[in-house]
Amino acid sequence: MSIDLAVIGGSGLYNFPGLENSSRHRIDTPFGAASGDVVTGDFAGRKLAFLARHGESHTVPPHRVNYRANLWALHSLGARKVIGVNAVGGIRADMGPRVIVVPDQIIDYTHGRYTSFCDVEGAEVRHIDFSEPYTESLRRELIDAAAKADIAVIDGGCYGATQGPRLETRAEIARMKRDGCDLVGMTGMPEAVLARELELPYACLALVANFAAGCGDEAEISIEEIFAHLAAATAEVPRILGHLLKS
Repeated sequence: MSIDLAVIGGSGLYNFPGLENSSRHRIDTPFGAASGDVVTGDFAGRKLAFLARHGESHTVPPHRVNYRANLWALHSLGARKVIGVNAVGGIRADMGPRVIVVPDQIIDYTHGRYTSFCDVEGAEVRHIDFSEPYTESLRRELIDAAAKADIAVIDGGCYGATQGPRLETRAEIARMKRDGCDLVGMTGMPEAVLARELELPYACLALVANFAAGCGDEAEISIEEIFAHLAAATAEVPRILGHLLKS
């Protein structure tokens, strides 16, 4: 099977609207079970695969996602490129709720996750170049597709990946801001590096659900508001990816 585009859906994106002639695939991987079935079908005249990162009922927290199994499953189905859709908090002033960002850098603050396919007995140890964590050509495709769909996106930004599932303290966000982070999320790593190890072109479509702690006017972050903002941003995703597939 050849998959033109694989999409990993984050919080708020548990199925892919408009997917036709769909079929489900439960993939056995050397790394255990993926977050759920991979759903393949036709979209915008091309073959698309979709996997809900947290499971279709949002039962898998970010620090328990089997990132290796997820990427392996998509690779084994013949995915040619992967888009990770990630719910994030905004740190930079212009990255408020409902803004869509295509980041170009990442800082990893996670711990205790399996971050490499080398972490198995007998595997070849590979030291991959991760200077540019996202595939630039695929980033450009996303940005061009958004322009064709008349959807505003921000080109570039640094994604800070935290452990979760709790949200961050004001002090943690202040540190991340000093470090140069523009966004904060919980699932950007090790997904990006695992895709690189598999030589899968990978880019992130970051959907801002809220301002991070201390970055907005709200005294407290409301989960209800987060999901309302996330739903509005998520609704734009199929249009962007439809234009990407048509290009």
